[in-house]
Amino acid sequence: MDTATDIPAKIPWNKGKIVGQKAPLKLNDIWAIRIRLQLGHRVRELALFDLGLDSKLRACDLVRLRVRDICRGDRVSTRAIVMQQKTSQPVQFKSLLRREMPLLNGSRRRN
Repeated sequence: MDTATDIPAKIPWNKGKIVGQKAPLKLNDIWAIRIRLQLGHRVRELALFDLGLDSKLRACDLVRLRVRDICRGDRVSTRAIVMQQKTSQPVQFKSLLRREMPLLNGSRRRN
């Protein structure tokens, strides 16, 4: 009995799909996302989105960030250094979150 013909061929999960690096967001796409977040009063998501754009961190590194990593007391640091999880290399970035912090403080008081 031939075992090669008895086993059905397994179809790869990515057959016919585009794999690899995704194209970067265009400026119009960035502004569309930002406006939707502002209109929806989703301040936390807007701050994370802006921080992700400013820092160019991977998503796994971005979600591991704590407020104390980018703030000193009630003030937002202009620069921060974060260790990347994948490469174990330090990444320094300039944060532009100063404009969102008053909004974040206001949302904390309401909740």
